[in-house]
Amino acid sequence: MKILRASDYRRMPWKNGGGETVEIAVFPAGASIEDFDWRISMATVASDGPFSRFPEVDRTLSILSGNGIVLTIDGGPALTLDLHSDPCPFPADKPALATLVNGATTDLNVMTRRGRFSHHVIKQPTPVSLSPARSLRFVLATGRNGITSGSENADLEPLDCLVIEAGATGDFAISGNSGMFLIELYPESPKFGAS
Repeated sequence: MKILRASDYRRMPWKNGGGETVEIAVFPAGASIEDFDWRISMATVASDGPFSRFPEVDRTLSILSGNGIVLTIDGGPALTLDLHSDPCPFPADKPALATLVNGATTDLNVMTRRGRFSHHVIKQPTPVSLSPARSLRFVLATGRNGITSGSENADLEPLDCLVIEAGATGDFAISGNSGMFLIELYPESPKFGAS
């Protein structure tokens, strides 16, 4: 059972220099914000402003803490995202503007490069049991969760992340009452995989 601990995540500046991002995982390992195939990160948005743009990248944004943001994508209608909102997918190469709703907000950001990977993010209540799947999956805890898979047991603290490799056998039982985010990554070409 592979667990990524929040205390070990890599911190780096935003592409647009407007803040800091906390990188949970990236592929290929060690890739920069310019050449990743997929990337999972968190960021605290402390002021209104534009999102960084990433050519040929799809992104999904979810709120982890705070009162949320009002997001305007490519001049479209304003979307209010808060703790109760479903994850919001949109093209990362389109202009996006965030306006805070009463204070700083921390978000979960999943990005995949088109033609290499695609992704899906689900906000999932716990307890839940995850069956084997063909996709690489990450489970981001929003509170404290227990995990059981076969004879293995582990605990997730808030913002820790369980990695479930593609093709892993056996169910993963996740306990707790805080919920989680399930991130599924799908290779669009057989030569790309997980690190």
